[in-house]
Amino acid sequence: MSPTESADPAAAILLAYAFVLALVHFFAGRLGIGGRIPRSRWLSSAGGVSVAYVFVHLLPEIHEAAATIDRHGLSTPLAEQYGYLVALFGFVTFYGLEQLARRGNSGTDRDGDADATGVFWLHLGAFAVYNAVIGSLLWDPELGNVGLFVVAMALHFVVTDDGLREHHGRVYHRRGRWILSAAVLAGFGAGYALEGTELLVAVFLPFLAGGVILNVIKEELPSDRESRFWAFALGGAGYAALLLFV
Repeated sequence: MSPTESADPAAAILLAYAFVLALVHFFAGRLGIGGRIPRSRWLSSAGGVSVAYVFVHLLPEIHEAAATIDRHGLSTPLAEQYGYLVALFGFVTFYGLEQLARRGNSGTDRDGDADATGVFWLHLGAFAVYNAVIGSLLWDPELGNVGLFVVAMALHFVVTDDGLREHHGRVYHRRGRWILSAAVLAGFGAGYALEGTELLVAVFLPFLAGGVILNVIKEELPSDRESRFWAFALGGAGYAALLLFV
């Protein structure tokens, strides 16, 4: 889809998808499934869906990043590994932010404004960029079925929203969710303005893949969460089957 086709009905559908994703952070806290021990089976299932989308659909696309780099004459000795290195960078980045958030919140009243400082804004800023990347990728024609992408990312937002509420409490509810919702729409607008920029997609897709894997796994693995393995496995298997046959 080119910018000259912005009035096309497809563009209106993409805009609707962007608003759906933006609204997830507003309503995720009202679903009544967050903050539970043992972990809600619905959250575990949502995490499984997100990871399935990455492994079945995004990881195969990462290999194409090398071809994109080569087409633009930026080939390097590590060109074939480029996409995977970016995915690793996304994974490590969010792991570091998670550790920083946990240490910054130790001994802090998470229901007050004490953590509305450097750690909070750094953590939130990273997720705002993350959300903007997801919003921008709505314009990527390589996604195939955009509806399946939106479902996977909406469920992923429910998972990340729960983690952010756990870390930052009331200050996230008052400020953070507004910023993350706006970031999706800002990314969507940037994706339209930069539509067709293959190099950006070659960076965004691998980075998103690494970030999704880390952000789901960090919510599921800690033993004190008492996560629901079978819900996670069924969510992942069911969505993988849907991606393969739809």
